[in-house]
Amino acid sequence: MNEDCLKLTTYFGERDRTAKGLLADDLLDLYERHGIGTSVLLRGAEGFGLRHTLHTDRLLTLSEDLPVVSVAVDTRERIDGLLPDVLAVEHPGLITLERARLVRGAGDLAPPAGGLDEATKLTLYIGRGRRRGRTPLFVAVCDLLHREGVAGATVLLGVDGTDDGRRVRARFFGSNDGVPMMIISIGPTEQIAGVLPALGELLQRPVLTLERVRICKRAGELLGRPLELPGTDEHGLAFWHKLMIHASESARCDGHPLHRALVRRLRAAGVSGATTLRGVWGFHGDHAPHGDRLLQRHRHVPTVTIVVERPERIAAAFEIIDEVTREHGLVTSEVVPAALASSPQRRTGGLRLARHRPD
Repeated sequence: MNEDCLKLTTYFGERDRTAKGLLADDLLDLYERHGIGTSVLLRGAEGFGLRHTLHTDRLLTLSEDLPVVSVAVDTRERIDGLLPDVLAVEHPGLITLERARLVRGAGDLAPPAGGLDEATKLTLYIGRGRRRGRTPLFVAVCDLLHREGVAGATVLLGVDGTDDGRRVRARFFGSNDGVPMMIISIGPTEQIAGVLPALGELLQRPVLTLERVRICKRAGELLGRPLELPGTDEHGLAFWHKLMIHASESARCDGHPLHRALVRRLRAAGVSGATTLRGVWGFHGDHAPHGDRLLQRHRHVPTVTIVVERPERIAAAFEIIDEVTREHGLVTSEVVPAALASSPQRRTGGLRLARHRPD
């Protein structure tokens, strides 16, 4: 199947609760109940939200409520059916709704059409235990993408999710082979189009999404700024921006890990929120695919930091990102057609999709 779909992403804290229990459990139960084909729950390493409370796994006192990100992908009809139940679960955090093209199984592996300045974000969903011979499948995928010159890839380990509508959660004892993981890769549209057939052969039963993005920076070089957007479309529905900063845990800014320096500066500047996810494998730029190794001074895994902000505030956020990534990192920009930010004091935005994407 190759068709338009919606991607529902929820940002919250791992200790957030509902009347039934943990919010994460409630959301994944809903995904299974609605038969959501693909979803994954990711545990963050650092971040803050509207209340600007910093949570980080670096300090024990600040690691008790780390950020969590859930991603659910399916047809528009199925996600539309899920939304009322998700909105009925009131909680602080951020919910975004984005358009994408979903590929499940064999089909026409063609990326979405875009302008000459557009790139494509390819996101693959696979089980932890899948292998290609003796090689973990996520390693084989990254090797293929790197050989083809794709700008970068980050492998994120899920702790819960759904596969073909069935919930699969990680357990302390067990192989966890079916627990989903997510591989995010960025490249020019033509380049991603060229690698899709080889990925189809490697994966055999691919589950992936394709989305339009803009590459703003690569290895310190400024390639373009985020699109200038109006606050709303012609129907009064709000646009939002999403910036993603791909780097390595070993990358530094003024002597500090790049992602930590970035989160702290964004927080000090009053940006609405930021979440850093730590990968287990990946690459960016010309660096070979890598993960942690023994006897190394710094961790050598990839990181991705996500910032979602309104158009009128994105320029200030990008200036900070531009400064922190002056030597390292891959920075991309995307248009988010719907987002809802909630705190105990206020709610901003909504989940009706802005109808026209500005050019």
